[in-house]
Amino acid sequence: MLLPHLALAALLALAVPALAQTPATPPAATVTISQLGEVMQLDDLFDVLREEGIKYGTDLEAEMFPGGGCPGWAAAVADIYDVSLLRAKFNHQLRAGLASDPETMAKVVDFFASELGRRILTLEIEARRAFLDPVAEDAARVAADKRRMGRDPRAKQLDRLIEAADLLEMNVAGALSGNLAFLTGMNETGINGIILPQDEVMQQVWGQEAQIRDDTESWLESYLGLAYAPLTEAELDAYIAFWESPAGQRLNAVLFTAFDEVFSGVSRDLGRAAGQAMLGRDI
Repeated sequence: MLLPHLALAALLALAVPALAQTPATPPAATVTISQLGEVMQLDDLFDVLREEGIKYGTDLEAEMFPGGGCPGWAAAVADIYDVSLLRAKFNHQLRAGLASDPETMAKVVDFFASELGRRILTLEIEARRAFLDPVAEDAARVAADKRRMGRDPRAKQLDRLIEAADLLEMNVAGALSGNLAFLTGMNETGINGIILPQDEVMQQVWGQEAQIRDDTESWLESYLGLAYAPLTEAELDAYIAFWESPAGQRLNAVLFTAFDEVFSGVSRDLGRAAGQAMLGRDI
C-alpha cells in the first residue's frame, strides 16, 4: 500500500514473516473491511503513524514553546493520535468507499495477500519506520540525489510509480489540506486577537504550495527509493501494474480520501490545541 506523505504523517512497522503459502483469497462476497485491514497491515501502519505524530508534536512544542515546553501538551498530542479512534474513522471511510465494490476488495486482498504483496507492504512500513530517524532520512535523500544524477534506471521506475498512483499531486493536496486544517483550528481559538476570515487563512496556505511541492517530490524519491531497493525490476513493474489497474486506481482514490479525512481532523485538533496552549488556556 503506497503511503501518503503527510506533513503530520506520512508515513511506519514490524516485519511480517513470509508465509510458506499464499492464503486463499476469500470469495468476493465474503471479503470484509476487517479482512482488508488485516491483509494491508493497517495495525502496523497506524502504530507508526502514531509514532510519527508524537514526534511531530515534540517538534511543534520545541518550535512554539522554546522556553521549556508546555504543561499538558504531550498528553494532548497523545490523545489526538489515539490509534483506536483514528482506525475507527479510517475504517469508516474504507467502508464508505469500498464496501459496495466487492470485486475491487477481492482483487486488492488477492494482491496484498500474495508473497510479493506482503513483502512490499513490509518494506514500505519498515522504510517509514526508518524515516523516524533523521539520519536515515538524510541518507535516503542523498541516495535519491545520486540515483537521479547517475541516471539510474530505478529512478525512471519510481517516476512511473509516482505517476501511476498520482502520488505527487495527491500528497501535495493532502499536505495543503492538513496545513489549512491546522491553521483553521488555531484561528478558531482567537490566537490573533480576532478570528481571521477563512479566505485569509486559505491565502496563507496556498502561499506554501511551491515549497510543499518541492519537499514532497524530494521525500517521495527518497522514501520510495529506500522502500523498494530490495525489489527486482520485474517485481517493481508488477507493483506498478497493480496501481495502474482499475482495482488499484479505485483503492488509491479511497485510501487518499480516507487519509485526508482522518488526518485533516488530526491537524485541526493539533492547531486548536496549539492555539489554546499559546493563549495559556487548558488544552
